[in-house]
Amino acid sequence: MILIGQYDSPFVRRVAVALVLYGFPYEHRPWSTFGDAPRIAPFNPLRRVPVLVVDDGEPLIESAAILDHLDELAGPQRALIARAGPARRQALKVCALATGLADKAVILIYERVLHDQSSPGWVERCHLQIQAALEALEADRRSRPSAYWSGERIGHADIAVACALRLLREAHPESFDAARWPQLARHCARCEALEVFQSVTQPFLAPVK
Repeated sequence: MILIGQYDSPFVRRVAVALVLYGFPYEHRPWSTFGDAPRIAPFNPLRRVPVLVVDDGEPLIESAAILDHLDELAGPQRALIARAGPARRQALKVCALATGLADKAVILIYERVLHDQSSPGWVERCHLQIQAALEALEADRRSRPSAYWSGERIGHADIAVACALRLLREAHPESFDAARWPQLARHCARCEALEVFQSVTQPFLAPVK
């Protein structure tokens, strides 16, 4: 398999972490959506990452769809999310909050880098959405005393939150206060200390016009 995209993207990184945890070998092509858009286009006409090219040559796009495929390959006993029921719904909700937060963080990066004059109202709205997601995730994590979100084994929810907050803290350090969200700070520290997270990491690099 081939994974396209840079590890400073939380969407690419969550796929890479899952690939490593599952033990699926892959080739990494660290292409940028800006500098390498023509290379990405044949695999994804939207010129977005991640893209996972599976062994038969089919390109899969969008991180949730890619992870769904990897879960299927791994099988229900090894999958990083519950197969059905409340546990699955809860994990998917956490993933949605984390990826939504990450999406807003990316939007704010583009707003800062690509626009000579930003829209204060739009920027404020994005920040409010990020803060609300952090509050919801902090409260949810506080209610779960286990090592990871759904128990003693790491899952997609844990990975999604850690990857999203890594980007937020590097790209918008003013947006995250560890004293205000201590559960999330501890969660991220636990995940980032794992060998798998350290093996697929890249410092955030702001895109250039």
